[in-house]
Amino acid sequence: MDDNPVVPGVEYLVTSNSTAIDFAPSAQPAHPTGQPIIVVRDLVHRYQDRTALNGVSFEVRPAELFGLLGPNGSGKTTLFRILSTLMVPTSGSAMIAGLDAVRQPGALRRHIGVVFQAQSVDLKLTAYENLWHQGHLYGLRGFELKQRITEILTRVGLLDRCADLVETFSGGMQRRIELAKGLLHHPEVLLLDEPTTGLDPGARRDLWQYLQILRDQERVSVIVTTHLMEEAERCDRLAILNEGNLVALGTPEALTREIGGDVILLEARDPQTLADRIRNKFQVEATVMDNQVRIEIENGHRFVPDVVEAFPGEIQSLSVSKPTLEDVFIHRTGHRFWSEDAEAAPEAGKKKVKKKRS
Repeated sequence: MDDNPVVPGVEYLVTSNSTAIDFAPSAQPAHPTGQPIIVVRDLVHRYQDRTALNGVSFEVRPAELFGLLGPNGSGKTTLFRILSTLMVPTSGSAMIAGLDAVRQPGALRRHIGVVFQAQSVDLKLTAYENLWHQGHLYGLRGFELKQRITEILTRVGLLDRCADLVETFSGGMQRRIELAKGLLHHPEVLLLDEPTTGLDPGARRDLWQYLQILRDQERVSVIVTTHLMEEAERCDRLAILNEGNLVALGTPEALTREIGGDVILLEARDPQTLADRIRNKFQVEATVMDNQVRIEIENGHRFVPDVVEAFPGEIQSLSVSKPTLEDVFIHRTGHRFWSEDAEAAPEAGKKKVKKKRS
């Protein structure tokens, strides 16, 4: 039967390096270039007495790697579900490729690829069979589907494993099959919900390289939800969410630059008293957070000797760092970014100096 996803008799076009990523030019998108590919306006969603999204608005440009950054409960997953047509908002609108996510969900689904946080591959099927069944959902059949599967497996570097059961793949390889499923029908927009969950650092790095290639060579707009600062820094632009509100929007560089200067953290036996005394003496803003005194100031390395000399024996340890995205979050919300990822790396570039207790 011609529609069987059988390996024998199928020409897979294996090259000398079948694991290489080979992104061929894609078909021209239906959406006019130069216009935003996604337009979100005043999006509101409520779950009974809880507001998950509170008037969120932003735009995503064509061929942009756009991040939705926020802690658990920030509203990013609700926003993802609305964009992927799985949920209808309470009010507001979300347009993707000129189509309304609420009024035209069927037509819109042909323009988007979706990779959910939960695994959707069938481990008991081969890589080829997983894509074969996915293609049928989008109306692909026969030689056209076979050709497309060969092309997409080549792109994600798994053509030589097409006949292997997915249960024999590593976590990173399974995620690449998920990505292949989302790209099979040539979408203009790829939506990914926490795509690196459960992956080791090497697989995370490989996935982000794939996403950058999609953006640069395929001109696909990629939307990623994440709660990892290190991943957010890889995005072209970010929408930072907190408790359903959009608290910051821009490039990672511009967002951290708005703070300016350095961030100083001081540990003391009585941080509140120390913060009050620093404010009075130096006329700078000092706040207490997690039993540490936090100061944003220009030329922090010059301020440190002055504050240590002014309060001898009171400061137990201190650190000086350039602003990070977490500092942006603190600056906009007044509290820390409560990530539940235990593997999150320490802030880069931070220098810590320990002082002996008096």
